[in-house]
Amino acid sequence: MTRFSAAVSDSSDDEHDVHMVQDFKKSPVRSPPKPLENHNAKAGSDEDIGVDQESDEETSEEDSSSDMQEDDLAPARSRLTRNHGLTADFDDESEDGSESTSSRSASSSESDVDVSAQREDASVIPWARQVGVDAQKMHVMQTSLFRIPEEAVAIKAMNRATRPQFKLPLTVRRKHSRDSIGDGLRMDSQERASFAHDIEPPAYRPSRKYARVEISASAVAGCEDGLVDAGLAFGRSFRVGWGPGGTLVHLGRLSAPSSQIDTSANSSVITKTIVPLFARSHKEANVRLSRLLQHHLSKTPIVKDESGIPFADPTAELDFSSFVSLYPSSDHSDEQSLFRLGRALFDSIDLHLAPEITVDVRNRISAVRRKAALSDWLEEVVGYLVDADLKKNSSGDSAACIYTLLTGNQIEKACEAAMDNGYIKLATLISQASGDFEFREDLMEQIQLWREQRIDVHIGESTRKIYALLAGILDIVEGSKASSLEHCPDVDPIKGLDWKRTFGLHLWFSEPMDAPISQVFESYNRSRQESPSRVAPPLPSYLEHSSEPLPFNVPTPSPSDALFSLIRLHADPACSLSQALSPLSFGPSPGDYSLSWHLYIILSRCMRIRDFADRADPGNRRDAMDDDNEQDQHEGHSPSADLLASSYAHQLEQLGMLQEAVFVLLHIEGSAGREKAIKDLLHRSADKLDEWMCSGILGSLKIPVAWVNEARAVYAIYEGKVFEAYQLYLNAGLYQQAHDLAVVELAPEAVIRQDLDLLVSLFERIANQTVDGWHTRGKVYMDYAHAMARIPELHASLTESAVPDTVEEQELDNFTRTVPRLINVLPDVLSNPSDSRHKVALAEMISGLTAVLDIVRPLALSQSQIKLTAIDEATKLRHIQTTFFEKYMRSIQAS
Repeated sequence: MTRFSAAVSDSSDDEHDVHMVQDFKKSPVRSPPKPLENHNAKAGSDEDIGVDQESDEETSEEDSSSDMQEDDLAPARSRLTRNHGLTADFDDESEDGSESTSSRSASSSESDVDVSAQREDASVIPWARQVGVDAQKMHVMQTSLFRIPEEAVAIKAMNRATRPQFKLPLTVRRKHSRDSIGDGLRMDSQERASFAHDIEPPAYRPSRKYARVEISASAVAGCEDGLVDAGLAFGRSFRVGWGPGGTLVHLGRLSAPSSQIDTSANSSVITKTIVPLFARSHKEANVRLSRLLQHHLSKTPIVKDESGIPFADPTAELDFSSFVSLYPSSDHSDEQSLFRLGRALFDSIDLHLAPEITVDVRNRISAVRRKAALSDWLEEVVGYLVDADLKKNSSGDSAACIYTLLTGNQIEKACEAAMDNGYIKLATLISQASGDFEFREDLMEQIQLWREQRIDVHIGESTRKIYALLAGILDIVEGSKASSLEHCPDVDPIKGLDWKRTFGLHLWFSEPMDAPISQVFESYNRSRQESPSRVAPPLPSYLEHSSEPLPFNVPTPSPSDALFSLIRLHADPACSLSQALSPLSFGPSPGDYSLSWHLYIILSRCMRIRDFADRADPGNRRDAMDDDNEQDQHEGHSPSADLLASSYAHQLEQLGMLQEAVFVLLHIEGSAGREKAIKDLLHRSADKLDEWMCSGILGSLKIPVAWVNEARAVYAIYEGKVFEAYQLYLNAGLYQQAHDLAVVELAPEAVIRQDLDLLVSLFERIANQTVDGWHTRGKVYMDYAHAMARIPELHASLTESAVPDTVEEQELDNFTRTVPRLINVLPDVLSNPSDSRHKVALAEMISGLTAVLDIVRPLALSQSQIKLTAIDEATKLRHIQTTFFEKYMRSIQAS
């Protein structure tokens, strides 16, 4: 009500408005609800402003002129009362609960419909005029009592089905605009399943950071020849790229993100850097890898797959034991230790059991045998560490020597050392090492008794370590807590030990004798995680003992030793093969994939034990009895395996071991990828494809000769030996490349030399092959040679013979029709304007064909309306003379 009164008082001051307000106050109308009033205020805010402005103008006009009639004010008042009527209508609707609910839930679109509908109902004012009743009073009375027109319109609008309004999201932009300024996305038309489902707005797409500009507005306009910045001058030609043999071509200096740059890359100086992929010298790596790959090749037949591409399929004989035989017994290198550990953990064991023995018994015996093999390997690996610690013990502490011997599981030597030093009882206990639980419990009680009675303060630290090992205690042994005189320090049995001996103590003393390897590994791994400061982590040997700076930065956390990774592969079925074969686990070079690839071939392709995660289940393990079904063992495809083989081949290419690199690439599983990788390698190393190298690649590796000839042809083109490249392409069966090379390079020279026999021989072997563009390029040369040789022969034969041969005349007529067409297509064949040979050859061919055709049919070219544009002036003049002479003779004969 206040909004209505304010509108009246602001719009008019005359007595009619005052009377109208008084009449309206008498009507029993409730004030509208607050939400609805806010809704009406929003919906009609614009209309209120318009009404106020109009009423102000009317007031000013009313004051200035007292002669204005009431009819002149009726339209303005009708507009005002329409708004009042709408408000009153909503007031009455609020009395009914259903109508009030509907009005509250009505959308802004419905309110707009109501307002427009009521504004269009202007029948009240004309009817009041005809009757002679005051229009304002009539409208107020009709609104208060009947409200029929407005109520009908409102009910009709509420019952009308509401249609969801589709609002364009912020991501929808103008039709003709640019992404660079943030509004270049035009939304495509969408279709929804039903009216119950709204159309989802398109996903937000951020605008482009950079935009294409005109060359005139570019910052580099006019600076294209600025050789100070080679990257700006030559663009993609001077980006960083890889070359043959691991050569990296770049501008400036290679640096890490945290390095301090003292030179500018804004230079035209190009640097070729050989990226180091080996931590040691290339000579040593060459000898080491040659031995491994030669053995690998001896156990790997080269076969052809379904696509006819050669493929390396290693047999089950390529196991860890076969690699161990390559090393002498005196070799204690990391590679030898790695293959010996693989033999102990993964190679098949001949149990020598009867066939009737059950599977459970076989598995139990196999687990015991395998644990014994692991123990033997570990004793041998830590033997030199035990000897080194014994040499460091210059104080002559016998108990320390015994403890050191026990860390290497050298029980017999430890007993002898104890007896030699008078520890007879201790020698008796040592002989029972790794005993039953009762023996360990007795030793634990003895250690506890020493601590309770404060006797341990009088016992040496090494002796307490020995008792702790025999009791199976690898945690810290607490000493007695007493006064300063009887205070005994704690003892750590594994203090100062490397990870191999720490793992060995879990294997030999901490865990029971019948515990599987997985339980031992879990015990060591748990203690390593719980006490990282006490337990030595499984670091590679180059991080454990090397005091010299490494050539490469080692990431954090440090990688695990490859030996530890192999043990984890055996103990943990969920261990990923990609984690175990990290290059940093084998050496300090992050790009050395040699041992990683060899272990993968053994574990995955030969023994079928573990595979990469991007391949399906590797299937059953392949044994010797399954050799007949070897072709059925291959399944799936592993991109990680192909990437590993490519990385290893890249290393061998850097060493110059081309045959070995091709052999490694033969293990790529995809036929198309294998073919492309080998071809690319041959192309990069084409300068090394001499007779000896080709014999090995074609012989033992069974690479198709076409691949080798193609690579040699590319290198021959690089050296400018075009004809040799043409012959190599033909020998390789690449007739398309040979055809293109002959058309562009060889045929123009043959035309210039006027050697028609050579020209024909260039295309004879290609004529019967399927070659793109043969009829419009290569065949044109053959037609030219045939026409130049045959037309003079036909002309001489027909001139000399008294009776012309009909066949020869028909053939000559065919030449008369085909030679003009041949002249017409020659400019498209020799279309390189920058090659002077093409210009000369084109003029030679057109001149020759014009000359021979003028001899037999002088008017053939003029009748065909062919323009002679690429011939010399002498030939053109001769052709004109011949043509006019022929026309003159014919005119004489006709007359």
